[in-house]
Amino acid sequence: MVTFENHIGQISVTENYITELVRHAVCDCFGVADVCSVSTFRSAVSAITKGKLFRRRGVVVRTDKDGGFVIDLHIKVSYGTNISAAVSSIIHKVGFTVEEAVGINVNKINVYVDDMNY
Repeated sequence: MVTFENHIGQISVTENYITELVRHAVCDCFGVADVCSVSTFRSAVSAITKGKLFRRRGVVVRTDKDGGFVIDLHIKVSYGTNISAAVSSIIHKVGFTVEEAVGINVNKINVYVDDMNY
C-alpha cells in the first residue's frame, strides 16, 4: 500500500492497482507483444500455472528516497519493431498514465527488452 498526502488529503493506493495500471499502459503501446516475467524461476512457474501465481510479472514498482516511483519493466517486442522508438513511447506513456491516475511523480522508468516475438 502506497500512502501519500497532498493538497486534497491523504490518499492510499495498492501496489496491485499500480502494477495493473502500468501493465495495461505498456501492452497498449505499439510493438509490445507482452510483458515478460522478471526471473527464470517466475517465468517457469508462470508458464506452468498459466499466469495465476505471479500476476505482477514483468512490472516492479518501488519508491525512491524522494517519494517518487521507480518502475522496472520487462517486455517482449514484436519482430521488426524499432526498439528505441518503442521504449521511448513506453517511457512517456507509463509516466503520464501513472502520474495522471495516482498523482505521484515517476522519477525513473527502466525498460528491459527480454524477448522478441517472431
